[in-house]
Amino acid sequence: MGVERNTPKASPKKKPTTTLQYLFDLDSKSNGNGHFSNSGKQSSLDSENEELLSIITYCNFVFTFTDPSESPSQQDLKRLKLTQLLSLVKSTKKPLHDQILSPLVAMLSANLFRPLPPSSNASVIFDLPDEEDTASTPAPAWPHLQIVYEILLRLVLNTDAKALRDHIDHSFVLNLLSLFQSEDPRERESLKNVYHRIYSKFTFYRSFMRKAMNDVFLHYVFETERPCGIGDLLEIWGSIINGFTIPLKEEHKLFLMRVLIPLHKPKGLQVYHRQLAYCVSQFVQKEPVLGGIVVRGILKYWPITNCQKQVLLVGELEELVEIIDPEQYRKLALPLFTQITRCLNSWNSQVAERALYVLNNEQFMKMAQEAMDEVFPVIVEGMEKNLKWHWSKSVRQLTQTVKVMLEEMEPCLYSKCVINLELRESAAQQEEIKRREKWERIERAADAATAAQNQFLQPPHCICVSN
Repeated sequence: MGVERNTPKASPKKKPTTTLQYLFDLDSKSNGNGHFSNSGKQSSLDSENEELLSIITYCNFVFTFTDPSESPSQQDLKRLKLTQLLSLVKSTKKPLHDQILSPLVAMLSANLFRPLPPSSNASVIFDLPDEEDTASTPAPAWPHLQIVYEILLRLVLNTDAKALRDHIDHSFVLNLLSLFQSEDPRERESLKNVYHRIYSKFTFYRSFMRKAMNDVFLHYVFETERPCGIGDLLEIWGSIINGFTIPLKEEHKLFLMRVLIPLHKPKGLQVYHRQLAYCVSQFVQKEPVLGGIVVRGILKYWPITNCQKQVLLVGELEELVEIIDPEQYRKLALPLFTQITRCLNSWNSQVAERALYVLNNEQFMKMAQEAMDEVFPVIVEGMEKNLKWHWSKSVRQLTQTVKVMLEEMEPCLYSKCVINLELRESAAQQEEIKRREKWERIERAADAATAAQNQFLQPPHCICVSN
């Protein structure tokens, strides 16, 4: 017999009814949850944007770093804000919204685009070779400008070009280009990186940017003598030329003839010659036929009294001869060796020695052999003049060494040239003697005519007779 327990029975589960009210309730719950999630994300995004906008607004105030009324603590705070903004721009994974881009680019423009101070050495002649930073004047606001340039560079790298097109326009590019006149080499280096990145990424601006750079070059050649930024722009052009396809477009050949070759003319050439020579050699390497145009252009702008420019141009010609089309050797040999001979006869020992070293170049002598009958008399005359008249002992010794090499190369032709030179000198001496004798006869005749005229004009002597 067992005790009967009253255990509660589990109530059967009610099946959810699919009434219209039930479906409405279910839908309202799901919508409520989704709205809560989206609103959370939206509020988070809004807070980030508000933080960015707050920093951008604060950074719109520009410190000159020259006004004594400016607070150093405020300057440091702005630098901190700029650094914070840079880290936010770097770390953001999503593209910046247009509401952020517009004030951000406006802030960058306000900090970067400023009137540059007048040149501190406008009257200085740049006569020190390979000294690119002879006109180095630090920008006072560089602690802020450095970070602003980094923000701009990061913005260009991380943002789609089409999204930036409305903000970085032609006017922005031209303003950037004008900053290359800054005398602070650090700023020009940052500018070079930013401008090159814009050129690489904004393919729709490339033609405009090339034309704008050409205008800067021509303005420098024909209107001003401040070479600041010319070397940096030529570095950008060097990488651009390196990417040109063969055959070269007519536009690019015109750039070589109308811009690069005239850049050999200004007296500040030594500040940017290395970059200019690289650009020119890139053109000639791509199309060696252009070598003749380049050589004639350099000879056209050859300096008369600037010895340092002469040394640079002799070196550039030596490099060009090695890459130009050998079929042009005969046409270029006489004008080229005539100029080299003038240089080896220069009273400046550096110019003379540099020109004599060129004659040891194998390619130069191959060019000479293409027109030996025309070139050799010119070279021999220069050699003999140096040996007789040059003041520098080292130049005379080097001339003697080159003379021995030339005599070994063409002994008969060298002897013939020396004999012809002696005959010309003898004939010139005879002409000089005849000229002097003629002038002496003219002087004697003039003296006799003067004496006769004086005798004719002399008043008669009166004799006084006293009573």
